[in-house]
Amino acid sequence: MLEPFGIDKDTENLYRELLARPGRALSELAESGAAPARLRRQLRVLEDAGLVARTPSRPVRYRPTPPALAIDVLTTHRQQELEKARLAAGAFAELWEEGKAAEPTVQVVQGAEANVQRFLQTQRTARLEVLTLDRPPYVAEGVARQAELQRERMSQGVAYRTLYDRESLAEPHQMELARALADHGEQARVLAGVPLKALIVDGSSALVPVVLSPERHTVVLQPSPLLDGLIALFEALWEKATPLWPRPGSRPGSGERLSDFDRLLLGYAAAGCTDQVIARKTNLNQRTIERHMRRIMDSLDARTRFQAGLKAGLQGHLG
Repeated sequence: MLEPFGIDKDTENLYRELLARPGRALSELAESGAAPARLRRQLRVLEDAGLVARTPSRPVRYRPTPPALAIDVLTTHRQQELEKARLAAGAFAELWEEGKAAEPTVQVVQGAEANVQRFLQTQRTARLEVLTLDRPPYVAEGVARQAELQRERMSQGVAYRTLYDRESLAEPHQMELARALADHGEQARVLAGVPLKALIVDGSSALVPVVLSPERHTVVLQPSPLLDGLIALFEALWEKATPLWPRPGSRPGSGERLSDFDRLLLGYAAAGCTDQVIARKTNLNQRTIERHMRRIMDSLDARTRFQAGLKAGLQGHLG
């Protein structure tokens, strides 16, 4: 109960003992087997907190302060400390702004774990939107942590737009992970030949891995022409890319002819999966998948899968 005020459990138990039997001397408190030196330290803590007062008698006896009064004093003191800290934070903010003004627009983060931490921390600062250019290779230990954080941030209202390289969705489990993130609200598109990995937060900062070997080097971009150029590149690639799946709650226009399963198949096809791979992922026969794809293409009046995906996107079937 008293731990928020910096009083440990053993010292709190001593206070409880004095509440039950007020006015005890040190020798009487030591009868329980506690070392006198330790008792003196604990009593000093309780005195400093205003929970115990000494009597002027000999031997000195310790009387507890009434709990309601003592806790009220402790709470007021803690609130005063927090207010002082809040006021001091203003000075820290000024130093931070001065440091940012002198800070170069490009920094470098080195090391795999340092990179994972920086990517996660940067996303925690997002208030509006996170843009991602995604391609292999990946830091294996960071994939699960990234997915968990992304789901958390999307549930808090942060929008995610991710542009996957087609090669990245051929990686084991990456397709399933992309599908799961789309179910939680990620807007996902796929494009062959995404030129680099990058993460852009609120249009105000970006992380760009430049060394993808185990030691990992990532460039951190602050507001600058470099950052503006990276955002423009993302938007240009986004316009060229093929939507993977509709976002939850999205609705195509009138005259809908595609089922949720049809849109799932189009998403797999857009990611470059063959009929054989799609059959394995959906636990269906390959010939069944081929019939479904032919039906979808006929429904959209498309001659190729690429044309089918394009028409489905334009008609709102893919969000």
